[in-house]
Amino acid sequence: MVLAILFVFLVHLFLGVPLFISLLLSSFVGFLFIDMGLAVRIMPQQFFSGIDSFALLAIPLFVLGGNLLNASGLTPKLMAFSKSLVGHYKGGLGYVNVTSSVFFAGVNGSAVADTTALGTILVPAMEKEGYSKGFAAGLTAGSSLIGPIIPPSIFMIIYSSLTNVSVGDLFLAGIIPGLILSVIFMLMNWVYAHKHDLKVNEEGFSIRNVLVTGYQALPALFAPLLIVFSIVFGIVTPTESGALIVIYSIIVGLTIGTLNWILLKKAIIESMKLTSAIFIIIAASSILTWVLGYAEVPKDFAKLLTPFIDNITLVLFILSGITFFVGMLMEEVSALVLLTPIFAPIALVAGVDPIHLGIIITMNITIALITPPMGACLYVASAVSKIPLMTMFREILPFIFFALIVLTIVILFPSIVLFLPEIFN
Repeated sequence: MVLAILFVFLVHLFLGVPLFISLLLSSFVGFLFIDMGLAVRIMPQQFFSGIDSFALLAIPLFVLGGNLLNASGLTPKLMAFSKSLVGHYKGGLGYVNVTSSVFFAGVNGSAVADTTALGTILVPAMEKEGYSKGFAAGLTAGSSLIGPIIPPSIFMIIYSSLTNVSVGDLFLAGIIPGLILSVIFMLMNWVYAHKHDLKVNEEGFSIRNVLVTGYQALPALFAPLLIVFSIVFGIVTPTESGALIVIYSIIVGLTIGTLNWILLKKAIIESMKLTSAIFIIIAASSILTWVLGYAEVPKDFAKLLTPFIDNITLVLFILSGITFFVGMLMEEVSALVLLTPIFAPIALVAGVDPIHLGIIITMNITIALITPPMGACLYVASAVSKIPLMTMFREILPFIFFALIVLTIVILFPSIVLFLPEIFN
């Protein structure tokens, strides 16, 4: 049955059938092996129950909050602040690219949105500074991985809804891995800048400029702090935090930003399109998850891992490898919804901390965003930088390699992930 489901899914995937339809048809094939009478009752029930979650309501709210902050004209202010901090070094725009991704992570948490916003502005500017267009696009796509790892993160919200792990703990756990990733990409930029002897920004460093740009960017910088600390200290639930950030974004945008009713309407429509796509994938994935559970696929998979169950590190590497491979071929939300219910019980038996597992899964499916052949950020970076897709595939390889190095470090040293949650608990 599993092979039949996999075959049908892959055929539809390569034919370009919309993902949620591929998931529904694959589930239908599964019911052919179980009981078609069940399909009539189970498919509608699971389709609805998969998204009937108060926790998932946080997703459209966080997406809308990020879109409203972007519509308020705060994106250039974040980039200006980044430039005032690190733009004076050799290869300064590369550092600005990575630093801006860190700041953007707290605003929208979307790697694709990060690639689009930064790539449009920074790739041409970096090319003028002496960067090759390929490296500039690769750095933009690579640093966009920071977005879903540093809070807020849509992937972490979905993982939390599937495992009942605290969203606040997951948000805290993602901060240090995200910062490590940013340091690695900055080191890559440092090597490139010195190897190609890029020029130094003549404007130099100015404390006054840092203070001025920092003050202008303060409303956007305050948003992630409002999200994380309101959840961590138990003031609001994640969903309520999402509503809070929407209200905050509207107030900031209408008072000191460029938000108007036209941009507000556009932000709402864009948020509806994105979240409706996410929710319909979650709903369709929930049906396939039920089919696999009914067929006891998780139990069979757990039996395969029984010989390694006493070795936590080996179990994590196996689960990580499977997640990465599936993420390369599937849309990331689907991969997350399908694999988490299977992996979480196995990891629990092996003694893996569920927060640690959540960050590992999040990092894997995030890295898959820049991994051929299905990485969404690769296609966006190729489009905004106007370079051939195959060239983009080649340029991104070093960034994938070093991102996997960071993932390996996170697997080997759980304290990197658990340090902040333990402090605040």
